[in-house]
Order: sequence, then structure tokens, then C-alpha cells
Amino acid sequence: MGNALRSLYVNCCKPSADSDSLTHHPGVSALAHDLYNFEINSQVPQGLSTHVVSSKKAQSNWYKKLSDAWRETKPPPKTPEEASRFVIQTLKRHQKADVEGLLAFYGLPLPHSLVELTSDGTPPSHQQGLKFELRTLPVDAKAVADGDTVTVYVSTTDPREAACLPRDVQNAAIQRSKARAQKNYAKADQLHKQIIDSGYRSIPVNHEEVLARKYRIRLRGIDAPESAMPYGKEAKEELTKVLQGKSLRVLVFDEDRYGRCVGDIYCNGIFAQEVMLKKGLAWHYTAYDKRPELDKWEKEARAKRIGLWASRNPEMPWEWRKLKRENQRS
Repeated sequence: MGNALRSLYVNCCKPSADSDSLTHHPGVSALAHDLYNFEINSQVPQGLSTHVVSSKKAQSNWYKKLSDAWRETKPPPKTPEEASRFVIQTLKRHQKADVEGLLAFYGLPLPHSLVELTSDGTPPSHQQGLKFELRTLPVDAKAVADGDTVTVYVSTTDPREAACLPRDVQNAAIQRSKARAQKNYAKADQLHKQIIDSGYRSIPVNHEEVLARKYRIRLRGIDAPESAMPYGKEAKEELTKVLQGKSLRVLVFDEDRYGRCVGDIYCNGIFAQEVMLKKGLAWHYTAYDKRPELDKWEKEARAKRIGLWASRNPEMPWEWRKLKRENQRS
């Protein structure tokens, strides 16, 4: 048990030089550190009692529940919102004042400041028009292009991928491994380029190279601001926070004119489109999607004047793209 928490502490509390700053909020790191220490000495952090009303014995019970739950959560919470939701869900049967006090102790968002997610993060069964489903490898932050597009990779050990893996790609991966073992890096790089040009990639996962197929995913039913538009940066950052480091469940319904798979994304009990709409960082794309829940979530953000709806008349991305095309032709 201690080894699991030690790994959690190292991964969460000790950022690597090339890691994204989004994943290392001091409150999240402090929580992971205290859970690690609790596993060793069964002591809750000093100063907590000034923020909560329950006894030390009750506090120890919380930390036992939190450490057990965190160990089972893969990947563990990294952003402040993820950590807050984790604490709230794990301690949902405890006093509201204690839960809020614990969150305040770590400087994590309080319940009233979180966007309330109504879906349980589980795809509805028997969805009309569903073509296939993808189970992806963990997503890298650089794979998020903007607020509604992400590149994902699916291991070729997946039965669906194994059945259609081109023989030349498989052979190239084998030869690349041999070249790397022989330290013939020029040949290995040449073979990797061949693999990439075929729509695949060798990705390091848990210190092993995994051959995976590349998919570009366009989130179904929403349209986020383009990068050059107001709130384009915020939309990209939010989708990154939702997806980074997580293995996704992608339900694919269509393919757009750019060759991207159009689908719904679920991860860690969250429906990505719901987050983007409720945070006011995307429009419901009604021209292509008529789902009433998406319309409802957009209207909720409009009513609260959240995100891009802080502006009375935000420019719609499809109109922005149309104007850009017209300017390029003139």
C-alpha cells in the first residue's frame, strides 16, 4: 500500500522538467503528500483542526477513505477541480462544513465554485448511428489542438486494431526495435518515419514502446472558439485539463471532411462535451447535432454569463471561419 502512495507522491508532487504546469497545483501536491504520510504514520496534517469541526478520530477516518480511493483512481487527480471532485465524492456522506473545511485547508475549489456535472460520465447504451468505439492510450497535453479537437492513439494490441494492422507497419516496428537494440539510431529513425507516415506511432508507455494507431478526434456536437478568437486559448486549456494523462473512451459516429473522427469523449466519469458547454467555452453545434441536453448545457452557461457568454454577442466560430475563407479568396 505504501508503495502505491509513494508512486502517487512522486508522480504528483515532483514535477519533471518537461511536465505541464497545469498538473502541479500546490494544493493537489500537498494533498498527495499528506496521504502518503498518512499511510506511513497514520497522522493527519497539523493545522487541519482549525478548518474543520470534527474530531481527530473522524479526520483519520477521512484520510483512510481518501488514501484508499486515491490509490484506486487511475490516473490520480492532478488539477484542483479534479482533486475537489474527488474529495467531495469520497466524503459525500460527511458533514458539508468538514468537506468544505478540508478543501479550504488545501486551497482547492469549494463545491459552489465547481461546474455541476449532471451526466455520470457513462455513455448511453444503444446509441443510434454509433460506428465504433476507441479505448485510447493516455493523452499528451500537446495532442490537444484546440477546444474541440484532439489527437489520440490506440494500441495495436486492441482486437479491433490488431485485425487491421498492415503487415509492413508491423514489420517496420519489429525492425525498428532491433535497430534500437543495435544502437543503429539512424535506421531506427528512418523506420519510425515509415511507421508515422502510415498513420501509426511507437509510443513509450510505462518504459515500454507500444505500437499505436493515430486518430484525430473532433468532439461531436460542439464548436469551440478557434485559437485566434477570444476564449480560444481558454477553451484549449480547459480541454487539456480534462483529457491530459487520461485514457479515453471515444464513441465515433462520423468522419468529417478533414478525415477526423467525429465522436463523444468520456474519461474518469466525465463527458467532455458537457464540461466545455457548461464552462461557456463552446457552442452547441446545432447544425449537426440536435441533442437537447447539449442545448440545455449551453443555455445554462449563457444564463450565468460564463466564459465567452460574458460578451453579449460573441462571434460564432463557423461565422469566423467563413469570413476568413472569404478574405483569403478576395
